[in-house]
Amino acid sequence: MATKHETGAVKIPKRRSLERPNWAAGVLSTLWLLVVVVPLYIMVKASIEDKPHYSEEGPLSLPTMFTLDNYTNALDQGFLQAFINTAIVTVSVVAIVLIVVPPLAFAIVRSRSKFVNGVFQIMLLGIAIPVQAIIVPLFFMIRSVGLYDNLISVIVASAAFSIPMCTIVLTASMRQITNELYEAMSVDGASVVRIFFQLTLPMSKSGLATVIIYSAMGAWNNFMFPLILTQSDSNRVLTLNLYQYQSQFGIDIPGMMAAVILSVLPILVVYFIGRRSLVDGMMGMGGK
Repeated sequence: MATKHETGAVKIPKRRSLERPNWAAGVLSTLWLLVVVVPLYIMVKASIEDKPHYSEEGPLSLPTMFTLDNYTNALDQGFLQAFINTAIVTVSVVAIVLIVVPPLAFAIVRSRSKFVNGVFQIMLLGIAIPVQAIIVPLFFMIRSVGLYDNLISVIVASAAFSIPMCTIVLTASMRQITNELYEAMSVDGASVVRIFFQLTLPMSKSGLATVIIYSAMGAWNNFMFPLILTQSDSNRVLTLNLYQYQSQFGIDIPGMMAAVILSVLPILVVYFIGRRSLVDGMMGMGGK
């Protein structure tokens, strides 16, 4: 006859149904939410008010009127031309990065050449050099080759400064691909070109998405290169287009906020579409 000890069920201690709330985390999260939401509220509220109402009521008051005049005025004051110029610069920079960076990252990952490793080390050194340190010699170089006040100069400069960081991100992504996969394709007689297009690129989609988003955001929001390397209104980009809302006697804040919202929307959509790939690629998880 079995004893009670042998047949009895083992009691598992019950977990407490209620856990102590983390008040500190809640308070900090609320404060951070306010830090993010309040500026957005001020920007949107200002963009739907006219200048007299905004000046009288202040930025944190509740909106008492609604108008789209600021948006229509922004479209009438060269916004579309600046938008087209910015789109041309952004698409061109992304195209150059996608042509240069994937083969370069593949060579860094697969090659054992000291020359390739030296190029990669120099590229790492280039990241530490700020734009402000080279903007003067870059200006004289661009002017000497006849590209001053031309969008090509902005495209080339922006792409040159995007390539190092994009190469590092994509290199980290490609390193996640195991050597067994490379060896398996080599045994099957695959060439280097075939391995690159049929194995490396498909398994580095997150890294490629990160490179696209990073280079696109950098080109879209670039201010320094268009400011120094262009001059005419026909080559003005969105970041420089905001200058027209500042005059000798003040700033048209409602008009500027409307232009800022219109400028941010396209790149914000791109970010939300690829934000997960951006985070994975920056963490070196693109190849998994």
